[in-house]
Amino acid sequence: MADFLSTPILESRPDDPSQDRTMVLNMGPQHPSTHGVLRLVLEIDGETVNKVVPDIGFLHTGIEKTCEAKFYQQVVPLTDRIDYLSPMSNNLCYCLAVEKLLGLEIPARAQWTRVLLNELTRLNSHLVWLGTHAMDIGALTVFLYTFREREEILNIFELVAGQRMMTSYFRIGGLALEPPLDFHRRVQALIKILPEKIDEYLNLLTGNPIFYNRLKGVGYISGADAIALGVTGPPLRASGVDWDLRRDMPYSSYEKFQFEVPVSTDGDVWARYLVRLKEMRESVKICQQALDGMPEGPIKANAPKVVLPDREQMKTQMESLIYHFKIVTEGFAVPAGEVYQAIESPRGEMGYYVVSDGTAKPYRVHMRNPSFATLQALQTMCQGRMLADVVAVIGSIDIVLGEIDR
Repeated sequence: MADFLSTPILESRPDDPSQDRTMVLNMGPQHPSTHGVLRLVLEIDGETVNKVVPDIGFLHTGIEKTCEAKFYQQVVPLTDRIDYLSPMSNNLCYCLAVEKLLGLEIPARAQWTRVLLNELTRLNSHLVWLGTHAMDIGALTVFLYTFREREEILNIFELVAGQRMMTSYFRIGGLALEPPLDFHRRVQALIKILPEKIDEYLNLLTGNPIFYNRLKGVGYISGADAIALGVTGPPLRASGVDWDLRRDMPYSSYEKFQFEVPVSTDGDVWARYLVRLKEMRESVKICQQALDGMPEGPIKANAPKVVLPDREQMKTQMESLIYHFKIVTEGFAVPAGEVYQAIESPRGEMGYYVVSDGTAKPYRVHMRNPSFATLQALQTMCQGRMLADVVAVIGSIDIVLGEIDR
């Protein structure tokens, strides 16, 4: 209660209640349209929003601190829980950071498989965003359609990793397991139908006058303001800033893929909707390129003191058994140093800052999460808009509270 009374909203209220034209309203933390346990303290004048103060911390997990008590490889399952809609993006970013400290060279096949799975993760995340965003506006049918396709993606994740959501499939040095024999066939069958399904979503929503009027011109933010507030990803590109880490700071062989970066200059909720729909089409193209050009070779780096040996080697070679035992029980030492690695997650720039003190456990792991930064832009987007527009704006920035309250 003390925190609520000290918010900037209440500090400026007049002493005479009869002169007070505004109302302070709580939205959340239990609210279906805040996409998690987010509390917004709104100051409204009638139906007009004067001020928005996000209040976070209801889902705090302490994951960053927990990383310091784990071996480097044991941190991977924790990264799944940062953004539970794009766990493989977090897996990849963390693994790339530690691999940079170790100086590991990752085999081409592992890199291309990582790209393929990360684009499937992007599609999975955008499908959830589109379904829930449309449902916030009142279009329930699209939610059912998008989850139909998402189910197929989760089936592929389960086929590869044994898990539908918290996959933990990437490893420092490569991949956990050899992809199953029918993996490529299942992915090919999925991406063959996705363009038609995306057309279906567009036909349902883009020409709908209610949906259009609820989104067009709402939640505007300029490119300069977006940069100043740390906004990245689709909301930044929808404000006219042509920046995508996959193209501009490539990692994991993204420089070998051909794709376009959708950009809009409108900067409103409608622009963010269209940019993400176009991104889904580009992800399908990248997946197809990954399938067509998948290199042959191993899925793990040649680093016996870091990467677990194959099960067959462990059972037949004494040296491999010793390496397996020591890695599992003692971890592996990482050279002292610090590194920052960023990738383009479905929500924007996901960055991992890892500090090593030369032991088998990280000294510090800090996550730069796009949702945390983008949440700052709510005030700019919502000020002067109607109360109902707040719901549309929250859906358009696509936040996940797991990575905000890490």
